[in-house]
Amino acid sequence: MFARLVLAAALGCAALPALAESNRIQIDQWGQANEVGGQQQGWHNRMTLQQDGWFNSMIVTQEGTRNRMVVGQTGTGHMATASQTGACQIAGIAQWGTANTVTTAQTGGCNALAVIQMGAGNSATVRQTGQGNVAVIVQD
Repeated sequence: MFARLVLAAALGCAALPALAESNRIQIDQWGQANEVGGQQQGWHNRMTLQQDGWFNSMIVTQEGTRNRMVVGQTGTGHMATASQTGACQIAGIAQWGTANTVTTAQTGGCNALAVIQMGAGNSATVRQTGQGNVAVIVQD
């Protein structure tokens, strides 16, 4: 009897879904022909992605622990590429208007960046490597 209970418990546990180590992604899209692609690996990473408009694209990746990323695009033809590798990275990206492009990469720990672009045809690139770097870009 005991052996049956152990076997039943083992089979029951094996049938449970694998947890994603508490990673979270939230994607909200409105409009037409918007695209999001990317991946998330590690523990306790968070992404919030929003697009409103037409033909906006994002490629986002997180690898590591406790990274945070928020990307929002409103308008037409924006492109955002953002990556975080390491621990405790923070990134906030916002684009309004038409055809703005942003590329960010954070590697290391506890780096912070913010990019805000408005208007048309703005381009921003931020690369952070190491610990405790801060970057802020605002364009109109």
